[in-house]
Amino acid sequence: MKRCLRLLAATLFVSFAFAQSDDIVPNENLVVEGIPKIPAALADKAGRYSDFRAASFESWDPDRREMLIETRFGDTAQVHQVKAPGAARTQLTFFPDRVAEAIYPPVNGNSFLFMKDVGGGEFFQLYRYDRATGDVMLLTDGKSRNVDPRWAYQGDRVAFGSTRRDGNDIDIWVVNANDASSARMVAQLEGGGWAVSDWSPDGNQLLVTNSVSAAESYVWLMDVASGKKELLTPKSGAETVAYSNARFAKDGKSAYMTSDLDSEFQRLTKMDLTSRNVTVLTSALNWDVDEFDLSKDGHWIAFEANEDGISILHVLDTTTNKEVPLPKLPVGVMYGIQWRSNSRELGFSLSTASQPYDAYSVDMVSGKIERWTFSETGGLNTSGFTQPELIHWKSWDQRSISGFLYKPGTKFPGKRPVIIDIHGGPEGQVRPEFLGHDNYFLNELGIAMIYPNVRGSTGYGKSFQKLDNGILREGSYKDISSLLDWIQTQPDLDASKVMITGGSYGGFMTLAVATNYNDRICCSVDVVGPSNLVTFLEHTSGYRQDLRRVEYGDERDPKMREFLERIAPANNATNITKPLFVIAGRNDPRVPASESAQMVQVVRKNGTPVWWLLAKDEGHGFGKKKNRDYQFYATVEFVKEYLLK
Repeated sequence: MKRCLRLLAATLFVSFAFAQSDDIVPNENLVVEGIPKIPAALADKAGRYSDFRAASFESWDPDRREMLIETRFGDTAQVHQVKAPGAARTQLTFFPDRVAEAIYPPVNGNSFLFMKDVGGGEFFQLYRYDRATGDVMLLTDGKSRNVDPRWAYQGDRVAFGSTRRDGNDIDIWVVNANDASSARMVAQLEGGGWAVSDWSPDGNQLLVTNSVSAAESYVWLMDVASGKKELLTPKSGAETVAYSNARFAKDGKSAYMTSDLDSEFQRLTKMDLTSRNVTVLTSALNWDVDEFDLSKDGHWIAFEANEDGISILHVLDTTTNKEVPLPKLPVGVMYGIQWRSNSRELGFSLSTASQPYDAYSVDMVSGKIERWTFSETGGLNTSGFTQPELIHWKSWDQRSISGFLYKPGTKFPGKRPVIIDIHGGPEGQVRPEFLGHDNYFLNELGIAMIYPNVRGSTGYGKSFQKLDNGILREGSYKDISSLLDWIQTQPDLDASKVMITGGSYGGFMTLAVATNYNDRICCSVDVVGPSNLVTFLEHTSGYRQDLRRVEYGDERDPKMREFLERIAPANNATNITKPLFVIAGRNDPRVPASESAQMVQVVRKNGTPVWWLLAKDEGHGFGKKKNRDYQFYATVEFVKEYLLK
């Protein structure tokens, strides 16, 4: 899903229908309440900032030096083929809804696998695309949620997780990629946190991960024929451990994975599958290893380390366990690292503060870095876009909290208004990626942007990540209060003009700040955020409930329920007297739209101005361009009305 969300963040302008009064008219799938007419002239001024594209590297062709990417030329992100660096992007899929992932098999590039949902509901289906004919075959049942597909190394079968049995628990299934009727359940499991990580080289076993929470997960070895599973990573002591990214070594006798066992950070490790002895391969690195990939010949491991938010690419020689030198890459954020079949070339997606995500490759032998896609930026020269400044402030308990500050250009003198944008998760992290249409607030309206990483964020060690769990929830609110104190000390920031915004958990934080620090802000914009963690936990999709209870607390426990009800923004809405904009998707499986609707209802009772935008064809965040554009323009109008006046 990270790939999908990143693509959603980079938007592309399409024309609206304009009424005779020259106003922007919302399309038929948008429910709009309290939002005044938006002048069409705004699209002329801000449209280019909504005209950014992005490209996500998805998969190497196993036979040719070509790749699949995802980008958007119409309303949604679709699969495209690129035959050479800088070559044309040839669209292969054409659906009204987004395509979430595209994967070639390890052998024979005559077909590829892709995932797609409907209306943002995240009940993903798996499809096989035939390259020769363009035919698309549905491999799953068309109803359940199907996730984490993995090709067998022989290229004949796909293993995946599915809720087909009961709608909530994720079981492990296998299907022949040429025969949808061959799908069978390998293992019946309990819980919604199961995922296939890898096939063994001989095609007889799977590595399967069970995530209990962001801080606790386990890796199992599963027999494909019988479904029998064996725990490789037993719980050790009182401290929970998170294991992820499990991959078989080329000989099948050991497995690589990341783990924070005996460490604050995720480290790259190798486990001998017979003795279960574990070797730490990145012991000198005090940052998270976010992802890695093993070359086809087994000789190289490429991994990305998250070093204070910046992506650093490393390559390890598996015969010596030593790193090899690499050419210098642009400073930014990368994901999707994948070796080409020749075991010498890496593909990945990379974004910087001045560039949307694009597909890149680096050749290990020649050291050559090549950019495969050049995503458009609305005709704007982004080379002069504001670079982020890493800031720190002391919070209420004397912890150092960090974030990224973007300042408007010198053409805006004096103290500048501030937008604080809080990330979701909560187990997420703001990193210095391309800001997309947020650059409009910086470059055209002269607003400073701050993206905080409050307690509970990932990237700063597992102890920091757990600091907001359960009964500790309010500590993260206080981190924002301390940030407001810090803003008061800055000579070029205006503490009297601050807006709070955020999406998903960031939306919940937005509402929490609005109810607790109403007198310190001008307005707030909540995007798909919960308004009461009790009702959220009761109504989020069943496959997510237990995972979220570990983070927020179990609402079925009377004491925890009382606490969650006490801190719920919906139950403290009388405190909100500053204008509020609430945005939701009707098909959201994570945060039901009812969470947003109940907040709108209770805040309106205060006589507080409330803008309400509901998309009937969207889920957890708007994925369709026409909807995102209206959301952007409405937000600009809200900012002008309540932050800048």
